[in-house]
This record gives sequence, structure tokens and C-alpha cells, in this order.
Amino acid sequence: MLLASHYNYWIVIALMMIGLYMVIAQGNLVKKIIGLNIFQTSVFIFYISVGKVNGAAAPILSEGDSLYSNPLPHVLILTAIVVGIATTALALALTIRIKRAYGSIEERDIQVAEDLHERALTPPRSGQHDGRQERKEQ
Repeated sequence: MLLASHYNYWIVIALMMIGLYMVIAQGNLVKKIIGLNIFQTSVFIFYISVGKVNGAAAPILSEGDSLYSNPLPHVLILTAIVVGIATTALALALTIRIKRAYGSIEERDIQVAEDLHERALTPPRSGQHDGRQERKEQ
């Protein structure tokens, strides 16, 4: 009975694990952004659940009310939602730039393209001799 009465916390845990799994396991950048949003939503639900006080009134002073709920968690969540939207917009804009630069939004493809680019720009090490240098010295 105690576990069933706290169903919202089970929802928070499930959403948090789904979001974390998506961020870690997915190679697609858009899916990672969606996973971050799911994880963020679970944090919102958690803060709202913690801020709920059963039988409490809004924090407006009136006669007869002795128990008031704290509005601070709800205000913080509103701010976090705005920050989350801005972060998602920035992440999607960066994903568009990455798609234009590398031609893909898959992590593996981006890493391969980046490795090829680094190899093309890296000069050969001075400690390595090729056959032409050794022949000239003899």
C-alpha cells in the first residue's frame, strides 16, 4: 500500500532511467536531446512532488488556514522550464551545424570524419624516417 501511494516517485524513477539510457546508449544526437528532455521532465515532476503538501492552502494569509504550501519549488520549476527550452533550442541549433559540417548526426560518423580530418592535418613525426631520407644519408 505504501508503494502504491507514492506512484509519482516511481514515475520519476522510470522517466529518469529512460532519459539516462537514451543519453548514454543512443548515437543519434537528436535522440540524445530527447533523452535529456525526458530526464529533465523527471526532475520537474520530482520537485513538484516534493513541494506538494497535503491539505495545505495557497500562501495567502486568511483566517482558518494554518498550513500553507511553499510556492518556491513551483517557481523554480517555471524557471527551469524556461532554461530547458533555451538549452534544447541551442542543442538543436548545434545539431544543425554539426549536420552541415560533417554530413551526419550519428556519433560514429562524426568521430570517423574527425579522425580523418586530424590525420590529414597532422604532419609526420620527426622520429620516423622514410626510405628516401635513409638512402640520401648512405
